[in-house]
Amino acid sequence: MIWLSIALLSLLALTPTALPLWRRTRLIRDERSAALALHEAQLSEIDRDLAIGLIAPTEHDIARLEIQRRILTADTAPTEARDAIASPLVWVGLGVIPLAAIGLYLTNGVPNLPAQPLGPRLVAQHMENTRNDGVLARLRQTLAQLPDTDPNRRQGYLLLGQAEASRAHYAEAAEAWNHALQISFDPEVAARTAEAMTRANSHVTPDALELFRKALDAAPKDAPWRSSVQARIAQGEHDQDNP
Repeated sequence: MIWLSIALLSLLALTPTALPLWRRTRLIRDERSAALALHEAQLSEIDRDLAIGLIAPTEHDIARLEIQRRILTADTAPTEARDAIASPLVWVGLGVIPLAAIGLYLTNGVPNLPAQPLGPRLVAQHMENTRNDGVLARLRQTLAQLPDTDPNRRQGYLLLGQAEASRAHYAEAAEAWNHALQISFDPEVAARTAEAMTRANSHVTPDALELFRKALDAAPKDAPWRSSVQARIAQGEHDQDNP
C-alpha cells in the first residue's frame, strides 16, 4: 500500500513539471499551422479585393508576393521545440527524482512498519489518562491525610504539581504548588505557581502578579528565570493599567 501511495504522490508532484514539456511541441506546431492558415486567408482576401476592384493589379501583385514570402518563412519554421536541454534528458531527470527519493527513504525509513490508526491510539491515551487520574487522586487523598509536620507532605505536593503541569492541567498544578508554598516558601516554586495560574486563566491575574513579585524579590541575583518573571510582571502591570 505504501508503494502505491509513493507512486501516486510522485505522479502528483511531477505532473506540473511534465505538462509544460508535453505542451511545448504541440504549441509550436499549432502556431505554425495558424500562421499558414492566416496567410492563405490573406491571399484569398486580396484576390477578392482585386475581383471587385478595391485594389489595382499592381498593388495586388505586390501584396501577393509579400504574403507568399511570409508563407515560405512560416513553412520553414521549426516544428518542434529546441530547448537548451534535450527533452529526453529532461524526461529521464524527472524519472530519476522519485527513484532518488525512494532511495533516500529506504536509508532511514521503515516501509514495513505496521499502520498505527488514530482510533486505537486515542483509546490507549484515554486509558492512560484514566489511570493517571486514579493515581493522582490517590496521591491527593494520601497528602490530605498526612500531618502538617510530615516532611514528605511538601515534596508530595511538588510532585503532584509537576504531574499536573506535564498534562497541561495548570489550575490543578497551581493548587498543588500553593500547598507546597504554604508549608515552605521557595521563590522558584512561587514563580512556577504564578506561571501556572497565568496559563490557567490565559492572562496574568492579580494573585499571579503578586506571587511573581514575591518570587522576584526573594530570587537569587543569578536565577536563570528572573528575566521571564520580570516580563510577566510587566505584562500584568500593563493589563492592570489598561483593563
